[in-house]
Amino acid sequence: MESNKFNTDAGDICSGNGNCSPPRKKPVLDLNHTRNIDDISTPSDLKFDEEFDFEDPANVEKSKKIEKLLEDYESVSVEEWQHLAKSKGGLLSDKYRRRIWPLLVGVTRAELTEPPSLEELSTHPEYNQVVLDVNRSLKRFPPGIPYARRVALQDQLTVLILRVIMRYPHLKYYQGYHDVAITLLLVCGARAAFPLLCRLSTGEARDGETEEAPLEPFMQPTMRATQHRLNYLLPALRRASPELADTLQQAAVGTMFALPWYLTWFGHSLPRYADVVRLYDYFLCSPPLFPVYVTVAIVLHRADEVLECECDMAMLHCLLSRLPNSLPFEELLTTAQRLYEAHPPSTLERDVQRLEREEEEQRLRDEQRMRRRAAARAGAGDTLVTRLRRGLAVCGARLPRRYLLATAAVLLGVYAYYRPDFFVR
Repeated sequence: MESNKFNTDAGDICSGNGNCSPPRKKPVLDLNHTRNIDDISTPSDLKFDEEFDFEDPANVEKSKKIEKLLEDYESVSVEEWQHLAKSKGGLLSDKYRRRIWPLLVGVTRAELTEPPSLEELSTHPEYNQVVLDVNRSLKRFPPGIPYARRVALQDQLTVLILRVIMRYPHLKYYQGYHDVAITLLLVCGARAAFPLLCRLSTGEARDGETEEAPLEPFMQPTMRATQHRLNYLLPALRRASPELADTLQQAAVGTMFALPWYLTWFGHSLPRYADVVRLYDYFLCSPPLFPVYVTVAIVLHRADEVLECECDMAMLHCLLSRLPNSLPFEELLTTAQRLYEAHPPSTLERDVQRLEREEEEQRLRDEQRMRRRAAARAGAGDTLVTRLRRGLAVCGARLPRRYLLATAAVLLGVYAYYRPDFFVR
């Protein structure tokens, strides 16, 4: 087995120009297919508090076990690392995550390559949009970080994202991608974050097989693939609570409330850094659709709030899209895992197809209704004034001019009496 041991600290401080600002004359291109999602534009202000109480006997024991396994990590199977990452408390600390996250996805030393220069990256067509999003991500950095370190991290984040989309030109940057990238960067450092982000972004061959990448559906030219996966939410929820599923369906609330969670693995929406990295511990070991099941678990956890809320699309969307400050994520992950095992995506496919068929039929009905309304408005344009104009044109050849003018004045006076609003407009 090729050695996975590497120093993720080396070269993490960017020595570039210290400025992430785009060239002044370079236009901002409209390349982000989710840019208009308001929730994505306002990240949560992360709280970098103490991750875990290492005085807890269970955590002390787990920490000792991790330390021992890291001494001879090459002999440890991926399954054992996954078990530790999924078990209560996850990997406990970033000092362990820094080494174990790359191992969870099979990163090797050969994948640690030197980044291109900032000058090379600035020619990429999506450079401007990436820089804009990176500059909006200050709340995702630890508070009180020195200015030089913050600028270096911003440069590293820009480089990290652009390296991936330059390596895989078929992938499209989406707003929210930087939330995933910055989490990997803060935990693993720039060198290890790049191959890790590559693995999450595209299905690369591994042990002779091509695995589905969890972020790849989000990096397509349209939102169709992303929406298809979010459509598993309601069928999965119906398996656990038909009443809740009926409420969401009757309100036509859809799945947009969960879109920022899914696109960023909740990294954008949660206020506590410890919660974000705990979820990443689990998601790095889970099937790509598992975050959707976590969303279902959150809705189930908030069942009383949902059922007490008015069955209105706007009201329910507002309620659901705002995550509570404190959620029991260990309990939610257990619920999501149990639900996934009882109702895996393969058992929900027919329900998803039926749901998408109904949505398509509704879309066609809406389009037909809009066309009828447009036709009705066009027909309404054939008003009395229009008919009068046509009548006068016909009579013009038969009556003297003075009679025509007198008749027109009388008719306009009558019309003005009954339709004064026309003349006001």
